[in-house]
Amino acid sequence: MQEIYSLIEEKIKNAGYQGHVDGQEIYDEICDEIEDKENGSYIFMSKKEDDIFFEYKIDLMDENFNLSYIDINSPQGKIHVDFDEQ
Repeated sequence: MQEIYSLIEEKIKNAGYQGHVDGQEIYDEICDEIEDKENGSYIFMSKKEDDIFFEYKIDLMDENFNLSYIDINSPQGKIHVDFDEQ
């Protein structure tokens, strides 16, 4: 699992976000949000600080999920992190 957490953190930092990022926290938050949801695509938001929020797009399937992207919204602008891009 540590590899997944590190990948999340690396992609976000490579996209230019300089704030604190915790891959395990993000992964756990996604798991909590999708629990008991039907298959499909979902967008949800998570407030990280007073003026920063993350928007997640998740595709939920029978046994797993795909984190498609995270948009990080801050007073400095929006950072788009595309997890479907290689």
